[in-house]
Amino acid sequence: MSFSSKILKWYGQNKRSLPWRNSIDPYRIWLSEIILQQTRVAQGTPYYLRFLEAFPTVDDMAKAKEEEVLKLWQGLGYYSRARNLHATAKIIVNEYNSVFPDSYNELLKLKGVGDYTASAISSICFNEAKAVVDGNVYRVLARYFGVDIPINSSKGIQYFKSLAQKVMDVEHIRDYNQAIMEFGAIQCSPKKPLCLHCPLSESCVALQKGLVGKLPVKIRKAKVRDRYFNYLVPIYKDEKGDVFTSLQKRNAKGIWQNLWEFPLLETSANMNLQEIHTKYHDIFGDLGKVEILSYHDRPIVHKLSHQNLHTSFWILNTTVDIPFKVKVQNIEQYPVPVLIADFMKAFKF
Repeated sequence: MSFSSKILKWYGQNKRSLPWRNSIDPYRIWLSEIILQQTRVAQGTPYYLRFLEAFPTVDDMAKAKEEEVLKLWQGLGYYSRARNLHATAKIIVNEYNSVFPDSYNELLKLKGVGDYTASAISSICFNEAKAVVDGNVYRVLARYFGVDIPINSSKGIQYFKSLAQKVMDVEHIRDYNQAIMEFGAIQCSPKKPLCLHCPLSESCVALQKGLVGKLPVKIRKAKVRDRYFNYLVPIYKDEKGDVFTSLQKRNAKGIWQNLWEFPLLETSANMNLQEIHTKYHDIFGDLGKVEILSYHDRPIVHKLSHQNLHTSFWILNTTVDIPFKVKVQNIEQYPVPVLIADFMKAFKF
């Protein structure tokens, strides 16, 4: 039995029941694939269902405001995916008359769609013989064939794509692509793969040579950067008794573009209370007699893929009207980074 035949047989016996699995609707497959980039299935599935409920069709998503899409995406991270999702929905509606392109080459022209996503949509929806190569596929192929070329090098990307094309099942490409990804997620997992009960064990090079824990090879990532965020959270109550705080939109490119946050002082090191007293004027001007409190005993370290954000929240109680003000009762309507969302849930305004 061939490599692909064994994968397909395993899939028939072990595949999970997932909400997008029985669909060949390109909108649903595209949505699921974008959500599942950098996201585990267990975490991504509720988001997929919420997006489908809010935007049943690509036209519905195209009509939405970007803030609505970002708000639904809140907590998934890598927010450029959400911005691209919305931009691509509008392109599909305006340039393709609401019909998804039906070929790999045309799909590649869409914003946020690379080789993997184009391969997944074209094969699952249109039966085009294009092999998917994601993290799971890299792992299965690297271990089974004993390939130690780094998967995130130019040579590795080309080599594994070529290898994936050679071993795929052309006649059953729709199921095969889903099968090999599922196999990598469940059977040939990153840690504690189920080698003893693996249908590929007899011919797996990594298992025979004791290399399972060493493959695939990946070039080390760039050095993690430390950043120091000081969020200033003003609290102001007007004559009517309404309570306000301040929110600003992050317009610059980089992390969290177009999300909202409290006014931010980014510094080269952690700040103390005295330094906040001297610096808050840069944002708010004169707040008169202001009481400043630190919300945490020590900064929170919020870890992103290449950055550690050492974050402090400073509460500024003031009787002077504030800029960028938002009613406290309305702040949950704004799309914010999960770091801010967690603070909003915990802090009693």
